Amino acid sequence: MLFAIFFAFWRFMEIITLIPTMGMLAYFVHGYVDANLLTPNYILILFIVSVLGLAWALFTLFSYHRSSSNAQFVSLVDLGFVGAFIAAVYYLSFIKDVNCVSVAPGSPADISFGIFGSARLNTLDVSLNKTCSMLKACFAFGIMNAIFFFFTAILAWIHGGKAEVREKKYVRETRSHGGSRRRSHSGSHRSHRSSHSHSRAYV
Repeated sequence: MLFAIFFAFWRFMEIITLIPTMGMLAYFVHGYVDANLLTPNYILILFIVSVLGLAWALFTLFSYHRSSSNAQFVSLVDLGFVGAFIAAVYYLSFIKDVNCVSVAPGSPADISFGIFGSARLNTLDVSLNKTCSMLKACFAFGIMNAIFFFFTAILAWIHGGKAEVREKKYVRETRSHGGSRRRSHSGSHRSHRSSHSHSRAYV
């Protein structure tokens, strides 16, 4: 029960962060395609990993019963996505040193206080680079998803190990019960034969 709650929670976190990542990167890919230019690797790699990661997260969430029965396979795939997100984030790592916000002195403004006079206020012009901000957001979401997929991989591996232990225990119990039933059946059969032979000897 706890596995299902934690697994579903981290899967939701992956989906919530991968949807905007995929949308922003799709915007860049579309722009390069329209310009008939090759999409840079730092955009294309994270875009492909995000699309595949989102599809995998949705599949394993909505087919939970199948995922829980193959928990160790799910864990291995999630670990693969951890490595893929780390590689994608590495290609985009240059964006962390870029300043997306520029602040410059603006034109001064006069503020009137009526009969009490006026004052001149020095203003600032703040400009935000949209492309830079979107790439920084994708970079942050990529790091978050590497961590999220690591959590789900650990959860799935622990659950798969426990399920394997339960299955081995069930198999041992089934074999032991089957062996005891066979021994009791053969014992009763031998006692029936011995009683029959004694009856024949004394007749």
